[in-house]
Amino acid sequence: MRKWILMIIVIGMLGWAVYDFIDSNRKSADQVKSEDDVQLTEETKLGEENEEADEPVIGLEVGNKAPDFQLQTLSGDTVKLSDFRGNRVMINFWATWCPPCRAEMPDMERFHQDKDVVILAVNLTDTEPSLEDIEKFSDEYKLTFPILLDENLDVATLYMIQPIPTTYMVDSNGIIGFRAFGAMNYDLMVQEFEKME
Repeated sequence: MRKWILMIIVIGMLGWAVYDFIDSNRKSADQVKSEDDVQLTEETKLGEENEEADEPVIGLEVGNKAPDFQLQTLSGDTVKLSDFRGNRVMINFWATWCPPCRAEMPDMERFHQDKDVVILAVNLTDTEPSLEDIEKFSDEYKLTFPILLDENLDVATLYMIQPIPTTYMVDSNGIIGFRAFGAMNYDLMVQEFEKME
C-alpha cells in the first residue's frame, strides 16, 4: 500500500511539473507578445512624435517657418508668401522716409537682377505721407521687384518689426535662414542667399 501511495505522489509531482512547465511557457510567450505590443506601440508613438517634430514651428527665429501673409502690391496684384514655396525669398520691411532703407535699395535692385531670388519689399504704408511718395520712390530707384503695401501694418506687427529696414531670408521650404536688423549691402545679401537651399 505504501508503494501505491508513493507512486501516486511521484506521478502527481511529475504531472504538476509538466503542467507548470507548459503553463510557464505559455505565460512566457504571452509576456513576450505583450512586450512586443508595448514596443510597437512605443515605436508608433515615437514615429508620430518625430513626424510632428519634423514639422517646423512657425515663428520669427532662424530655423522657424516664416509666418504666411498676403498683401496687395503697388501695381494692384495680390501676393502671398506661401505662393513662392520652392523659391528663395527675401522679405524686406522698409519706408520711403527711412535713410538706411534708401541706402540699401540700389543693392537690393542689383541683387534682384543678379540672382534667382524673389524680393518682397513690404512698405510700411501706414507711416507714409501718401501712396504717390511710394510710387515716386519706386520710379526714382528703378525698382523691378514687387512693392507690397502693408496699409494697416498687419504684417509688420506679425513680424514684430522694430527697426527698419528689417530683412528676412527665407529658403525654398519657407524656413527662415537669416534675418538682419538694419541695412544690408549687396555682398551680405549674396552671402546669405547662397547659404540657403
